[in-house]
Amino acid sequence: MADLSDCVIPHYERHAHAWDADRRRSVWNDKPWRDRFVAALPTGASVLDPGCGSGAPVALNMAVCGLAVTGVDASPSLISLCRQRTPGHRWVVGDMRSPPIRGRFDGVLAWDSFFHLTPGDQRRMFQVFAEHSRRQSILMFNAGPAHGEAIGNYRGDPLYHASLDPAEYGSLLDGIGFDVVAHAAEDREAGGRTVWLARSRA
Repeated sequence: MADLSDCVIPHYERHAHAWDADRRRSVWNDKPWRDRFVAALPTGASVLDPGCGSGAPVALNMAVCGLAVTGVDASPSLISLCRQRTPGHRWVVGDMRSPPIRGRFDGVLAWDSFFHLTPGDQRRMFQVFAEHSRRQSILMFNAGPAHGEAIGNYRGDPLYHASLDPAEYGSLLDGIGFDVVAHAAEDREAGGRTVWLARSRA
């Protein structure tokens, strides 16, 4: 499975335009969580969106809500779509595990991206979250409901996913100074996603 995790970035570049079209046609069943994330932020807040994809509908919605978005994605094709759709915001080609940007943000949203990382990379991401967060920053990500790895499929190609145990996510959040605000496992109202919403203490 470790070898398949290395295929995630080229997978999204290869299928960039097909994935974008499919995402825009799909039902936006995770919008209530996205709205909750936006509502937790001050007006005009800055948001880091690691693994931003094509920016539609998520980053586009945040921009419409008046947030200043910095999106990072390893697919040049997906970042190109972001730049076309949402000019005036910052779009950077780079790996979310080591985003080539500096600065701290009011919010960090790692949505439908974080779960493509290996367990080890997920653990290391919490330091990335901490390094890019301000006091009282809001962090939201989705993962799996239990520790393990799984292989999905998109347009005939395998697609790697992984998750840590919920207790470990809670411990990792606490370790970087974040309190859990809300957590839902396999939320039916969000397409079965398992969601973590947290706020920085300092």
